[in-house]
Amino acid sequence: MNEREEISSKPLRGFARLNAEQRAQIARRGGLAAHASGHAHEFDTHEARIAGHKGGEAVSANREHMAEIGRKGGRGRRKRTPEEPHSRPE
Repeated sequence: MNEREEISSKPLRGFARLNAEQRAQIARRGGLAAHASGHAHEFDTHEARIAGHKGGEAVSANREHMAEIGRKGGRGRRKRTPEEPHSRPE
């Protein structure tokens, strides 16, 4: 019995029945086949830049999320000692 089958009363079927490693292996083979046949899309630098910009706009539009990020950053700064104001953990 699969981990997820223990949670649900319905038995899992198809890909849902596979463990994460098995699903990843099948996905990997599919990706390799798509690239080999020329059907896979590869981002060029311009497309990647546009996609990153859209993602940044989407995250920034959520003011509550951005405020939380700012609070976390502020808390992190307060933990630094005065002797090492800009040090980063290694």
